[in-house]
Amino acid sequence: MSRPDPRDRIRSDPSGTGPRGSRAPRRVLSAVVAVLAMAFLAPPAASALALPTPKAFTSYVDLECFVTDAYAPPAVGLTLRHLNPVLGDLPAHAVTLGAREQLCVPVAKNQVIPPDGVAEFVKYVDLSCYRVTGAPVNKPLVLSHLNPVLQDLPRESVTLGAPQQLCVPVAKNGLVPPDEVLALVSHIDLECYAVTPNTLMNRKLALTQLNPVLTGKIPTASVQVTNARRLCVPVHKAGDTIPSEVAQLVRWLDLDMFDVVAPAITPVPLTLKHLNPVLSGLPAEKATLTAARQLGVPVAKNGQFPPG
Repeated sequence: MSRPDPRDRIRSDPSGTGPRGSRAPRRVLSAVVAVLAMAFLAPPAASALALPTPKAFTSYVDLECFVTDAYAPPAVGLTLRHLNPVLGDLPAHAVTLGAREQLCVPVAKNQVIPPDGVAEFVKYVDLSCYRVTGAPVNKPLVLSHLNPVLQDLPRESVTLGAPQQLCVPVAKNGLVPPDEVLALVSHIDLECYAVTPNTLMNRKLALTQLNPVLTGKIPTASVQVTNARRLCVPVHKAGDTIPSEVAQLVRWLDLDMFDVVAPAITPVPLTLKHLNPVLSGLPAEKATLTAARQLGVPVAKNGQFPPG
């Protein structure tokens, strides 16, 4: 009688321990290798945009301010407190939101575009400015220009007078900033005070729109910058919870507002929506830009410069 062929037992071995069964672990190993390869070859997830330093951000916030058609918002009462350390000794004070006077939008001067990591924030700094009133502060200040284009200008000695405007963050035509940008710009509130004397800059600048809503509607224009008119300083509205890392940044945003002589523009109709939590319940506003009126440029007060 013939002896059984041991290869028949191996071929039929259901235990997976023979040479044919050993292919199962090899298949598992191959699958693991394939998964690991996909993990290494897949593109990295997009990282959140980091906040710039106070110096990097504030140095490139240049706002061109346009006259708008008349609009009166609901008469909202607000309590404001100064954020910048130079004005930290001034008391909290109450204002009432009055008529809208202008819309200030981000621009670059002489084609000096904010650097990467800064431009992504600056291009969404849109501020709608409303009339407010209050008592004069009568505080002397020395202003130093921060933007590279204007650093050759001498320091400017002014006296802070009465508040005239409150400028608050808005979105235009439904274009809301990305979340990490919104977390910063939604807390930028600037109270604008009359200043004396009205120092003459007397400089011609080319202004280029940065916000996507206006880049195709308002062409680059040459403006003549004339006299200083106001100083806009950062304030906190009661009821607004500002994250500490954001407060450390917006507290350094001071804008020296100069009058400008600018070419005529084709009127630009817009819809504005408030971004700050305290005013987010206000209705959307129709606003038509009719003419450039002012240019706000970043400054430091009394030698206290933004860190970074």
